[in-house]
Amino acid sequence: MIIKIFKNDEFASRAAADIIIAQINGKPNSVLGLPTGGTPVKTYQTLINACNEGRVSFKNVKTFNLDEYIGLHPTHEQSYRNFMNTNLFNHIDIVMENTHLPSEENAANYDEMINAAGGLDLQVLGIGGNGHIAFNEPGGAFDSLTHKQAIAEATIRDNARFFDGDIDKVPKFAVTLGIKGIMNARKIILLAFGKGKTQAIYDTVRGQVTTNVPSSILQLHPNCTLLIDEAAAGML
Repeated sequence: MIIKIFKNDEFASRAAADIIIAQINGKPNSVLGLPTGGTPVKTYQTLINACNEGRVSFKNVKTFNLDEYIGLHPTHEQSYRNFMNTNLFNHIDIVMENTHLPSEENAANYDEMINAAGGLDLQVLGIGGNGHIAFNEPGGAFDSLTHKQAIAEATIRDNARFFDGDIDKVPKFAVTLGIKGIMNARKIILLAFGKGKTQAIYDTVRGQVTTNVPSSILQLHPNCTLLIDEAAAGML
């Protein structure tokens, strides 16, 4: 596990974008695993700028998102499909048919879809304050594939900020790529910013590998890089 600490999220996000750009330029038909949430937004903005400047092209890239809420229409403001379209896909030269998100309908076949595309060359991750990656909450199995997942109360509280602060508006279930699916990626980069991620990052890097901290499994991945700001690295 490689750990890179940056002064702030701006520098870390640019570094993440540089890794993604290098991946695509080295393999134009790369298969990317992508996250949603506040963490990757600046990385996506940098990728948009790079694409518009001709420094990278997504024309042959395929993407598979980590997760999606259950119960929200794709056009809902807080659906992850809408998030990806708004924050990335609508502003780059990607073929929309090459972008995929899990759902209740395709959950049983989602990992097969990824394998048929050639497998994930690069998986980008965020991390929850309780160490969850995607919607793989503490206590879940390390050998899980794409599945329906009840969202932990702590995660619902964290995500309420996207739903006018109303936890009752936050979906209680999601479909998520499993831990095994994440670990199957050839390369992983994880971004974490802010004091709220300090304990999770410490447990990820220094703690025991345990299902109580899903992200701790990344210690066993052969090519995993953490891009974190000084605040998130506060306990290291």
